Amino acid sequence: MLRMLVLLAAALLASNAYAGTFQLHAAGPLTVRNSFHGFGCTGQNLAPSLRWSNPPANTRSFAVTVYDPDAPTGSGWWHWVVIDLPAATRQLSNGQLPVGAHGVHNDYGLTGWGGPCPPAGDKPHHYLFTVYALDVPSLDLPPNATAAFAGFAIHMHMLGKAQDTLRYGR
Repeated sequence: MLRMLVLLAAALLASNAYAGTFQLHAAGPLTVRNSFHGFGCTGQNLAPSLRWSNPPANTRSFAVTVYDPDAPTGSGWWHWVVIDLPAATRQLSNGQLPVGAHGVHNDYGLTGWGGPCPPAGDKPHHYLFTVYALDVPSLDLPPNATAAFAGFAIHMHMLGKAQDTLRYGR
């Protein structure tokens, strides 16, 4: 019995150790260069570069989301949702997507990056960058899918996720 408990504990420690190795790095800090151009903001609306490593075994694709929980909407703000990133992908440079990947409508109504644009004078907002490792090569979503619909599909196929948080205020 003791031997079985030791083996179980070792397996749990090994799985937890691996789970902690999936990492995402969002190139920051966010600046006017990344900020939205519109809604009172005058940025260049360029996505920061993202790089991730050590995804879970059996990853067949990735999805990336950027969410602002501090937006004064009562439900936050989806800035970017990208799905169907090929399993070999380990980075996105300035919002350029590899063949096969595509965006889902964000809360600006765009399918591409929609940069930060918090209200002037508001405290800096937190931008949660998340990469999800998925167990399917494609989520096969309809062209008019919303961020919430994509989120449901992502969570149904998630093998693991990695997150990084950047802040921006004006």
